[in-house]
Amino acid sequence: MSEYEQLPSYWMSRSSLPVFEPLKNNLKVKVGIVGGGITGLTIAYELSRRGISAVILEDGAIAGGESSRTSAHLSNALDDRYYNLEQVHGKENARLAAESHSAAIDYIESLCKEKNIDCDFERVEAYLFNPPLQESDNLIKELNAAKRCGIDVTMVDKSPIESYNTGPCVKFPSQAEFSPLKYLEKLSHCVVEMGGKIFDQTHVKEIRETKDGCQLITVSGNIVEAENVVIATNSPINNPFFPHLKQASYRTYIIAGSIPKGSVPKALYYDTLDPYHYIRVVEESDSDTDLLLVGGEDHRVGICADPNESYEILERWTKTRFPKMGPITHRWSGQIVEPIDSLAFIGRSKSHSKIFIATGDSGNGLTHGTIAGMLISDLITGKSNPWEKLYDPSRKSLSALSDFVEENAVTFAQYRDWVTEGDVSSINEIKPNSGAIVRQGAQKIAAYKDSDGQIHTLSAVCPHLKGLVRWNEAEQTWDCPCHGSRFKATGEVINGPANCPLARYEKG
Repeated sequence: MSEYEQLPSYWMSRSSLPVFEPLKNNLKVKVGIVGGGITGLTIAYELSRRGISAVILEDGAIAGGESSRTSAHLSNALDDRYYNLEQVHGKENARLAAESHSAAIDYIESLCKEKNIDCDFERVEAYLFNPPLQESDNLIKELNAAKRCGIDVTMVDKSPIESYNTGPCVKFPSQAEFSPLKYLEKLSHCVVEMGGKIFDQTHVKEIRETKDGCQLITVSGNIVEAENVVIATNSPINNPFFPHLKQASYRTYIIAGSIPKGSVPKALYYDTLDPYHYIRVVEESDSDTDLLLVGGEDHRVGICADPNESYEILERWTKTRFPKMGPITHRWSGQIVEPIDSLAFIGRSKSHSKIFIATGDSGNGLTHGTIAGMLISDLITGKSNPWEKLYDPSRKSLSALSDFVEENAVTFAQYRDWVTEGDVSSINEIKPNSGAIVRQGAQKIAAYKDSDGQIHTLSAVCPHLKGLVRWNEAEQTWDCPCHGSRFKATGEVINGPANCPLARYEKG
């Protein structure tokens, strides 16, 4: 088991993931959904509610991917700022973005009430503040832009945290928090009760386009024929280029530790550093303390000398501001996909009118996933939706051209690994429970030595677009710095866009 698997999120340590049978036969359905996180489950639920037969195929456990590795903020206080959205997309589209995220929070709240989902859903306020000594001009800009977008924001002198003088804050009302796995477990059962089908441990290895729709081919050889297909895998696996050149994958880190009950008021807190920090409190009913969750220190996947340092920096930042916090009890990381123009790509794929994608969560995966549930269900059923053009995956954002050039320059620079030396000169130098890149002539090998001293040798070439993976010591994974694919130490794929494991190294 990799260190990544040994670092479950707080939610994973407190809740069991729902279990379903793998697919064992061929199926024919209206809609096939690849991916069983909040996006896939919300789409399946919404379609089932409308009488549309849908099936979810998940290669691992339902809700066991990025939806379980979140800090579980439900917010319309978008981290890319409304004044930036106005500049890139225009004032009306910025307003629609605010509207859609607000609607997503309302949707989750309504569903919790309708289906009696006990997931600790609670409305809270959010506070956006600057680091010390920074002028508040950017906060004033955000205040005014958010007001133009229809959000009833106000400026306050400081946040309600006593131990940390944040200085002036923009206060966002009617945000929310919940326990994501409790919500998704109930949602999965609602899908089945309404006639939907869910299969886990079912990996889709190929999406074959046909005249009437698509075929989903699993590794076991079963085929699902679907009139429409939704790729809800965080990073799409159906096209090697689209939309991966318009977005980049980042790792974000979260730590948790006990604090005296009531010492930090329940709210969502964000600073404006780059990378920024985000904070929330979990009230544990079976404890005389609360749990403080703090996240941040994001960086491009695979581009970090030592990810363990990210946890250490995050802990130092937290302990300075919250001195009453006890020892760190949980730490985990998650994958964030950042689109170049700050809004998710939700809608029809560029390659096929019957294939729909949802990606580019931009740090708001839970609300973006819920937005996708509403929007894609409308597109499939032919219902008009005011957010269709805003989230169109084929949109052209010329105002974000500089970001496009910058992100892709970083991506293409990683291919220089082909001409560099390995991390070590010999496999014998690798310590147990560790990995390293070793050059063998013209080839590069990803070599991992397990706790028994057994060597696992893999090709270091990412099967997506031939970038070279790098060893992540903190989580014992192989990470591709080009487009964010990640693999277990023994080669199995964790995160796309790669859709197959690293190849076994065969000595020529």
